[in-house]
Amino acid sequence: MVQITFVQPDGSRTTIDANEGASVMEAAVSNGIDGIFAECGGAMMCATCHCYVDDDWRDKTGERADGEEIMLECAAAELRETSRLSCQIRLTGALDGLVVHLPDEQA
Repeated sequence: MVQITFVQPDGSRTTIDANEGASVMEAAVSNGIDGIFAECGGAMMCATCHCYVDDDWRDKTGERADGEEIMLECAAAELRETSRLSCQIRLTGALDGLVVHLPDEQA
C-alpha cells in the first residue's frame, strides 16, 4: 500500500492508503476525495483530475507524459510548474507518503 495525502485549497488534509499500480486519480476517486472529478476516467482527455504535486515529491513523480502539457493548458485552475494530471501518476513504493495539493476549481 502507498499512502497519499490530499491537501484541499483550504489547507485541510486527507490521507488515504492506495494500491501500488493505481493512479493518484483512481485512488482519489475510489476514496471519495473532493476536488478530483476525473470526468474522462483517466484517458487524459479532460484535465478534471488536475493537481499540484508537493515540491518535495516533484522529482519522484517523474516528468509529464506526452500530451499531458496540452491537457493541462485546458485546466480550469492556474497552471504551475508542479501541475500534473493525477491520472498520469502511477503509484509505486517510492511514492509512499506522496502529498498532492488540489486546485480551487476543476471545471
